[in-house]
Order: sequence, then structure tokens, then C-alpha cells
Amino acid sequence: RGLRTFHDPLPAARSRIADFVSQYPIRTLNMMAHIRYATQGNVSLENVHPFQREMWGIQWSFAHNGEVPKFTGRDFKDYPRLGRTAELFYHPVGETDSEALFCAILNALRAEFSELPTLPTLYETIQRLCAQIVKGEERTTIMNFLLGCGQFTQFAYSWPGKRPGSKVWNGLFYTIRKPPFATAQLKDVDYAVDFNTCTTNTDRVAVIATAPLTNNEEWMEFKRGQLLMFDNGWGYSELHDCHEIEQQGRGLISNTMRKQQECNGRDGGYNTPTLLRKLVDQVMNERRIGNDDDDDTVLKLPYAKEGADLGCGSGCSGLAFRNCVSRLTGIDISLEMVDRASARGCYDVILAGDIETVLLQQDEATNNSSKFDIIFASNVFSFIQDIRGVFASVRTCLAPNGVFAFSVETIDLTTTTTTNDNKDEEKDEKKEEIPLVGSSSLSMDAAEGGGGGSGDGNQQQRMVLQSCARYAHDSTYIQELIQEYEFTIQRYQDAILREHDDGRTVKGVVYVLTTGTPPTTMQ
Repeated sequence: RGLRTFHDPLPAARSRIADFVSQYPIRTLNMMAHIRYATQGNVSLENVHPFQREMWGIQWSFAHNGEVPKFTGRDFKDYPRLGRTAELFYHPVGETDSEALFCAILNALRAEFSELPTLPTLYETIQRLCAQIVKGEERTTIMNFLLGCGQFTQFAYSWPGKRPGSKVWNGLFYTIRKPPFATAQLKDVDYAVDFNTCTTNTDRVAVIATAPLTNNEEWMEFKRGQLLMFDNGWGYSELHDCHEIEQQGRGLISNTMRKQQECNGRDGGYNTPTLLRKLVDQVMNERRIGNDDDDDTVLKLPYAKEGADLGCGSGCSGLAFRNCVSRLTGIDISLEMVDRASARGCYDVILAGDIETVLLQQDEATNNSSKFDIIFASNVFSFIQDIRGVFASVRTCLAPNGVFAFSVETIDLTTTTTTNDNKDEEKDEKKEEIPLVGSSSLSMDAAEGGGGGSGDGNQQQRMVLQSCARYAHDSTYIQELIQEYEFTIQRYQDAILREHDDGRTVKGVVYVLTTGTPPTTMQ
């Protein structure tokens, strides 16, 4: 949990510290380096990145490239206070906008949480703070930063741009190096490294830089306003991915601060896949009984030729549905989860990517000739801000008389109002099973990559982000989607979707829907 830092105001070419580090054998999960352009503040030791602070018994580090007008040219006490900041606990030592920005983010996080946050909650909060920083200064802000927190996790955010009069594009790029490793050739000098000679088959490395460093590797540029959480050599941008990393014990670790209660959808109290399978079996059995040509007294397995598990994770739902589907496809945006699901052996095909894109690509690849007989999604919609796109994609890819089964945490937003002011009152009365966060948690409109939703201004009336960073969707909105995409409800059942060790439960609804003939046009 320690943090080594090496600072020198001298150029690297003349720095004896740089010589020392180049010869010092350092093994680490996270490394951060910065060459300063010195647009803000003097060339001096106190202005050298990365900056470092302790918070919650955790070492935090920060390096930034760009210019942030909101944190330039004033005393620190006069800079905007992010989030719920009231007390300025952290102060910059030097003169840079970068260090002032770092302190402002830490002050906001410190004001936000009285318990150590989970990774999904931390991700959402950092994204919200970044949106607040750039809002109103979108054209003049350049903000690319790395934020390290503890031994496992590093966040990277990019709001790219060019300085006035400069042709240099300031953004962020990343590449993933994994087995089989190859030789990387640097772009600016005639130098190559054969990583196959200095790695093992279990290594994986994410390299983040302000510009691609090599000319023979695939570098991906951050989108404007995109926040990625890097862990174990992968970059993650979805709340459910952050949740899965948390489940592996790789979240924030502190000896001084109690951990926030997790909304754990995949623990011993997670039996939603089994319940979904039971309800689907009932629907299929009713079809069998209603078929005059079927003389069997029991339901034949498998009863579906093609099936898809949306957000398959490590394969819990796949195991529940495996024997009822001849050919089962798993879909998950997390490459880490794809690897785990593959090892479980319950899928015939596993595809990596977001649900909507993968479903439509599959449909296009088969020229609409191969449809899914059953699609199920267990504990998935809690991590998707607006589920309209999923409904549209599922409807397009389902066969006539296909089955769509899913679980969802719901809330009636027509009668429920939630603000930061009444949270404590609601908690005391214990009338609401789902802990809610104020509507400001959804204010990410300044960052194009902010929330992963459709950008519709009515989103705040369709779902609410809970304090455990899971979305509860408006029950009326779900009914509207069912009607809009011409589904028929075969089963609707209130259910306990999650049970916690301390006895708390989170309630929701499970649906089993069926299709008739697919609509001719989709939205």
C-alpha cells in the first residue's frame, strides 16, 4: 500500500534521479510518470507531478496534462468548490492548476463520503465531478489526468484540446499488452523492446499516454469526457464492471475507514437466475399443453435452439439456463468477465462488447436469418442508465414467439421525490427499500462520455441512481417500453433480488415477455 515518489525539476536528460530510477528494479501494479510543460507555475520542485496526498488511509496520486480555467489565476480559497465541499481540508503546496484541481477533487470526495466508497460509487462520483469542472468552460478546458488510489486502481480521464496557437493535440491514448507478447517499436527513435523476453503468460499491461508511443501497436484514443478505471491491465467504463472488480477484492482497502455497504448482486443471496428459469419453464410448459400435436406429459429439454445471456458476467445465469438452450451465447462488455465465463464452460459462444452493439452486429452478420428463441438478462439493468436501446435491440433479434426474461429494480417515480435534503428522513423512516442518491448524481451532461445513456433530457424521470451505484427504473417507463416494442407479459412477479448478510433486502420485479411478429420498423 506504500507509494514511492521521485521528483526532480531538472529535465530528464540532466536528472541524476532519472538515472537512478532507470537502474532501480521496481515492481509495481501501477506506475505514473509525468514530463512537465510548465504552463502554470514556476519550474520548481513543489510544482513537479505526480502530486500525492493521503485520504482515508489510502495513498492518492495525480498527474495532469492541460489547462483548467476554473483553477487558474486565483487564490485556492476562491476556486469553485466541487460537489458538496464545505471545508477546504486539502490545499496545494505549489502554484499549478493541476495541484489545485487534485486538491479540489479530494476535498469533494472527502465531503461526499463518510464511509469508504465502493468502486462503482467512486467511479460515478469522479465522473460527476469532472462534468462539473468542464461545464461552462468546454471550449477552453484541456483536462487529461491520471488518478491513482491505492495499490490496485487507477482512473484516467480525458477532455482533450489544443492550446491557442499550438498544433499539438492534448488528449489520452491507451493500448493493452497481453499474451502473446510481441516487439514494440518506438515512434520517435530507432528503438524496440521485445516484451516476450521480459513477461510471462499471465501478465497484462495497460499503457496510457498523451500520444501513441509505438508505431506497431493498436492505440485507442479516449473519447471526450470519457473516464476509464484501470485494474489488472484492463480499462473499464461500466458500473457493473467496477462492481465485478470489487467482488474480486480489488477495491479500496483501508485500515482506518469502514467500507460502505455493497449492493452485492452475486453473493449467496443472489438466486434471480433460478427464479427467471422457473418462470420461463412455466411459460414454455403452457405452450406445450396448448399444442394439440404434443402428446408428451413433461417439458422437453432443450426447448430453445438459440439463446443469449445479456451481461453474462462470470456465468451464473448461463448455468441456470444451460440445459434449456441448444446453443447459448454469452455477451458481456468486460473482457475480464468474458475470460471467467469462458473458463466456466457453459456457453457455446462468448462475445465481448456492449449489449446493443453486439446484438445488432449478430443480427446483421446473419442477414436477419438467425434469431434468438430466448434472451435473458439477470442483474443487468441495474447497471444501464436507459434501457430503451436494449429493448429495441432485443426486439429486433428475437424470433417470432421468442422469450425475453429479465429482472429489474424498480421505483415509482410518479409518487417518489428524492433530494439530498430528505435522504436522512427517508432513512430514518425506513419506508424505502432502495437507498437513493439525489438527482444531482445524474447531472453529467457536460461530458459526452458521462453516463452511457441516450442523452435524453427526460432520463431523470425514468430512473434514479441509488447510493450503491445501481439504477432503479421507473415501473411506468418499463410498462411503456413493453407496449412500445409490442411485447406480451407472460409472467410478472415481485421478488427479492438481493439479500445481504445483515438481513437487508432489495426488492424488484422479474418479467417474462414474449413476441408476436417483429415490428417492421424499430426506434
